[in-house]
Amino acid sequence: MKQQKINLQKLIKLPPYYSTKSGGAYLGNTIELIQKIPENSINLILTSPPFALRRQKEYGNESAEKYIEWFLPFASEFKRVLADNGSFVLDLGGAYLPGNPIRSIYQYELLVRLCKEVGFYLAQEFYHYNPSRLPTPAQWVTIRRIRVKDSVNMVWWLSKTPNPKADNRKVLKPYSQSMKKLLKKGYKAKLRPSGHDISKQFQKDNQGAIPPNLLEIANTESNSAYMRRCKQGGIKPHPARFPRVFAEFFIKFLTDEGDTVLDPFAGSNTTGYVAETLQRRWMSFEINENYLIGSKYRFEDNEID
Repeated sequence: MKQQKINLQKLIKLPPYYSTKSGGAYLGNTIELIQKIPENSINLILTSPPFALRRQKEYGNESAEKYIEWFLPFASEFKRVLADNGSFVLDLGGAYLPGNPIRSIYQYELLVRLCKEVGFYLAQEFYHYNPSRLPTPAQWVTIRRIRVKDSVNMVWWLSKTPNPKADNRKVLKPYSQSMKKLLKKGYKAKLRPSGHDISKQFQKDNQGAIPPNLLEIANTESNSAYMRRCKQGGIKPHPARFPRVFAEFFIKFLTDEGDTVLDPFAGSNTTGYVAETLQRRWMSFEINENYLIGSKYRFEDNEID
């Protein structure tokens, strides 16, 4: 346990706001904090920064017009600190243009500049589908009925080099009942009408199905231990938490035990908590002290300094 803390202190020579056996949460401006991290030292940056929304939120967010210029200085530092085989996973929600039922394209403009200017590679795009999301914006969805509800966030999996560390065997999904029957009864190799040649390898039991890049994860955390403890402690919980399963997927997929995970916009520190449970080292940055106080409740069953 002490060895893990010593290693983490080598990465950032600052006292954490709180720490566990595998990581630490830091209070401050992300740009100032990340500049203290040596280059090529982080295996995964996993984050959901404030989105470019029409309305100002309490956790702070820029408008779509200003968002890209606000974000690019962070991105340059992210690339600097990433290991050569490291990954940067960016979860971004969409937005409508003010006063019109027309979508902003800021996510795509940001992606282009992250690749063309900062030098990231797009390893793969993911779509985070939240089936429990409310039908918003109400003006276009529930009042005028001219749009359907927006239930998907764009997730860019970016990398420093064309070959980041990844292993989809770590995130296999259970086979469907039909696939289980096929494996049991066997499958005759043949050419499908689509032209795909289904070989005998198709009936090999690989202990699970390879997941798609559409991640269906409901975000319904309303009575979790984190929420209950925030209420008991009189701390307002972070209003935009991403699900634990989301963090688990990418941490398992893109890192090994002992690797270091960074969330530079930690909020309620889901990333740090999941990294802790999966035996990864972690660092989390957050500029709002109240959110850090609340995030500490996630680790109540762990040893915290």
